[in-house]
Amino acid sequence: DGLADQGIEAEVVDPRTLLPLDMDTILGSVRKTKRALVVHEAVRFCGVGAEIAAQISEKTFHELAAPVARLGGPFSPVPFSPPLEDAWLPNAGGIKNAVLELV
Repeated sequence: DGLADQGIEAEVVDPRTLLPLDMDTILGSVRKTKRALVVHEAVRFCGVGAEIAAQISEKTFHELAAPVARLGGPFSPVPFSPPLEDAWLPNAGGIKNAVLELV
């Protein structure tokens, strides 16, 4: 069920800080893979993921093999109930589907 089973290799960059944001590491990965999927635990609109996606697009536009993709929660408040929160947050299935669309 995983991406590796389909011959897809992925590189994961997990920034430890948002300020300062290590864009050199992020851009290095994008330049190597030619693709980017920004996943974060917030809505896509106006979040840090949108800023990261914008910087990737601005600085590597001509190097990308596909548009930068983003995956976040739906545009709604984060549910308080653990089962609803689990359904709201990006998960492995959503990430896999987004990667398959990207390649």
